[in-house]
Amino acid sequence: MLPFSRVAIIGLGLIGSSLARAVRQHMPTVHLTGTDIDEAVRVRVHELGLVDDVADSPGAAVVDADLVILAVPLGAFASVGAEIAPELSPGTLVSDVGSAKQTVIDTLGPLLPHGVQLVPAHPVAGTERSGPDAGFAQLFEGRWCILTPQPGTPESTVTRLAEFWTRLGSKVDVMDARHHDLVLAVTSHIPHLIAYSIVGTAADLEGVTRGEVIKYSAGGFRDFTRIAASDPTMWRDVFLTNKDAVLEVLGRVSEDIAALQRAIRWGEGDTLFQRFSQSRDIRRAIVEAGQDTAAPDFGRNPG
Repeated sequence: MLPFSRVAIIGLGLIGSSLARAVRQHMPTVHLTGTDIDEAVRVRVHELGLVDDVADSPGAAVVDADLVILAVPLGAFASVGAEIAPELSPGTLVSDVGSAKQTVIDTLGPLLPHGVQLVPAHPVAGTERSGPDAGFAQLFEGRWCILTPQPGTPESTVTRLAEFWTRLGSKVDVMDARHHDLVLAVTSHIPHLIAYSIVGTAADLEGVTRGEVIKYSAGGFRDFTRIAASDPTMWRDVFLTNKDAVLEVLGRVSEDIAALQRAIRWGEGDTLFQRFSQSRDIRRAIVEAGQDTAAPDFGRNPG
């Protein structure tokens, strides 16, 4: 038995369109409705046949849905939540795919009517590309999806959503929303912030031309540019909505960079070697956990 029979996806960019494709592949009898604020995206989704119905608005999309998933930037949750609230049926489960979770609870929780459950979710998957043509059904396979239900949420509701993500190929974990935000600040948000900073520094550096930056990009800088190519609206909202956790981790990172700076200045090779060895061990653990490939150059085609 399927966990849900009618699913509405609000926002049809990379994650939303991948979600639609994955549901089509793994649960083909589920009725899919989708919408996007961008009319051109709605037209393209219709052309691609990603959903059964393309609605003109979020409110229209959620009518009769038993699962509603918000795949829009976090900054749009308040307006979308207010629009869909009057159209939600009792028993509907509302979820999302955002990269920060406490803000989802704080924003959507007060807006949803009695009888509608909220279980925030975060599939830890994505690419630097965006738009409905960038999506693919395998995006979530073998990746973690973290659920952050509020205290008092019925276990059956959480189990139902976990089953949905498991059917899409995800591994599911459950944790407190604030703890999720701290973990993701370390593993995702700060790396993106550093990438944006380094690429921006290279672009502004006196004595180095833009052409040289592009022409002589070594592997490290090239990978930073890949991360820094991620959707700017989404990441602006991530940093603004998860600012407490980001600033906490950023303070620690700043202290660690200062320690490395001192070690370089004073020629403390043992300190540098110890830190670099520690980092290499973490990389090996990530590969062993199946979260990346051990292939040289991240498996890129050398051609």
